[in-house]
Amino acid sequence: MTRIGTLWRTARHLRATQIIGRVKFRLWRPGIDSAPAPGLRRCKAAWTKSPERAASVTAPWVLKLLNDERDLNAVGWDDPSLAKLWRYNLHYFDDLNAAQNECRTPFHHQLIQRWIAENPPVAGSGWEPYPTSLRIVNWIKWFLRETPREEYLNSLAVQVRWLEGRLEFHLLGNHLFANAKALMFAGLFFEGKESQRWLDRGTQIVEHELQEQILPDGGQFERTPMYQALALEDLLDLVNVCEVFVASPKYQALCADWRRVGRRMLRWLRCMTHPDGAYSHFNDCAQGLAPTMHELERYAHELGVTSPPLEREAVTRLQESGYVRMSRGACTILFDAAEVGPDYLPGHAHADTLSLELSLGKRRILVNGGTSCYGLGEQRMFERGTPAHNTVTVDSRNSSEVWSGFRVGRRARPFGYMQAGWRVCCSHDGYRFLAGRPDHQRCIELLDRELLVADRISAAELSAIARYNLMPGLRWRLLGSEAWEIVDADLVIATVAVERGRGSIRPAAYSPEFGVVQATECLEVELIDGECATRWIWTNDAYPVSDR
Repeated sequence: MTRIGTLWRTARHLRATQIIGRVKFRLWRPGIDSAPAPGLRRCKAAWTKSPERAASVTAPWVLKLLNDERDLNAVGWDDPSLAKLWRYNLHYFDDLNAAQNECRTPFHHQLIQRWIAENPPVAGSGWEPYPTSLRIVNWIKWFLRETPREEYLNSLAVQVRWLEGRLEFHLLGNHLFANAKALMFAGLFFEGKESQRWLDRGTQIVEHELQEQILPDGGQFERTPMYQALALEDLLDLVNVCEVFVASPKYQALCADWRRVGRRMLRWLRCMTHPDGAYSHFNDCAQGLAPTMHELERYAHELGVTSPPLEREAVTRLQESGYVRMSRGACTILFDAAEVGPDYLPGHAHADTLSLELSLGKRRILVNGGTSCYGLGEQRMFERGTPAHNTVTVDSRNSSEVWSGFRVGRRARPFGYMQAGWRVCCSHDGYRFLAGRPDHQRCIELLDRELLVADRISAAELSAIARYNLMPGLRWRLLGSEAWEIVDADLVIATVAVERGRGSIRPAAYSPEFGVVQATECLEVELIDGECATRWIWTNDAYPVSDR
């Protein structure tokens, strides 16, 4: 019965489009059209250099993806013993446009030839719609620098025709947007009636999905900084490719609109980025998979997408997304008062409602647990769970019912947001399924050199623990009764006093990137009579002098 309840709480939010799309996706497969590729469209402008990832080819036929290095000769293209995400990344061909790609051009020719020879239509993970979409875009970007051979173009055309019949309406979200982006790239790269059909279909989906997926405050509706960065890159790529190939009034108007959307998206991402340039870890987020903030800023500027800098001292609420940025003096706080994601698509959600992250200058102090993997294992479940985040766990349960790899049943709903000066409060109802139907309220007050965090659970008889995970490299040192120092070697960064509750230090884990899990330490504060409060005071050594 518990399983049935979880399934119902998950499935009842799905849209008819997803259900019908899933049935169609499973039962119907388009035929393979191996006709020669259409002719190529003439370029009208040069391609603006897009953001570069780190190189993934480390030696001939050796690729390092998601911090896992493998020899292609040993594992092949679709080894089932390897994680699905690793195999997906293998088929993306990101290295074609990665840092110093020019040095690897002869090998890239060999890699494309080998992929064509060893991945016949439509076998294996490489032909699934999402990796096919990303590969189409990466090949076309590369073809704009390197003259493509006829066999490459013919393969590309087969891939686009296949993708056209396998659009991911059963998933929607970033997958469908990636499909549409690939159709637009192919429709602009090739010419003729067939390519015009690809372009029209891709454009139609992009226009609809931008209105659906990008909230008025600029946030991508899945509410994860990593996918926000990827969505912004996608939008900038579309502006770029339209400038390369077309100059019609229709697409000039579309590009003007996309630039306006891009400005909002850029501001959102700045708000959710720490002063050291790292993205905050709310929901599924890992460094290294999306372009860096620096690269996106450069790319956006070169394409005419600019946004005013953030205020140095302000409380900024991203109202439709739900996140809050508080910046005062050296301190930056990022606070999750957000929904877990769109109801029909919460696949990248964590049970992290009312969690926070903290930086002092360019030094990150408090971090959420991060994301090291996808899939169905225990590590994935732990990283999505409430105890991996800087928030309160009640009765050892998750605030949202995360399960499987990308599923959510019951969802925490934030409510009662209040702001008065430098004090912010918000509550959520994610624990109302427990006895006493408790709500969790968190209040954060940022003073000149202090931070006060207070939590309250309305059903005081339930056990509850607030957790604060340190950035690896920092550690807790006992100072006195219910008081600790945060130290970096012998340098004291801050003092933390537990003014209400019982504190203790426990081992914890932080996953900054896929494939990386680092040991760290966590302050656990047990609530007393449903309440706890901590006071944080930072020292002059907490951040570089130049950042004051």
